[in-house]
Amino acid sequence: MIERKRGIYNGRNKSSAYKDLVWTVATSSDTSLDIKGQTQLTLDTIQDNLVELGSDKTRIVSAQVFITNMNSKQAMDSVWCDWFGDNPQDWPQRACLGVDLEGDVLIEITVTAVR
Repeated sequence: MIERKRGIYNGRNKSSAYKDLVWTVATSSDTSLDIKGQTQLTLDTIQDNLVELGSDKTRIVSAQVFITNMNSKQAMDSVWCDWFGDNPQDWPQRACLGVDLEGDVLIEITVTAVR
């Protein structure tokens, strides 16, 4: 059975789970912040979403990061690395892409994790 967790937007959920896999997506709850602030809030939301479905950030196996300005990738990476910590066993596979996002959203992250 597929579990789905409702988000705030129509037509999509913030998270889904099937058996031992969890998928979730997030953006920053405060788009007035710079890339570092938005990255931190987005990652914190990812963690909350994962915990809600019985997982956590140490169980992320794959991530896709979408940012509006690839020149800000280094700043995003500093927050990313601090959030995941120094243990390579906790680091997921990751792709980072430069994209257009809506409004003042600077980053969107989607992950797949195991629970």
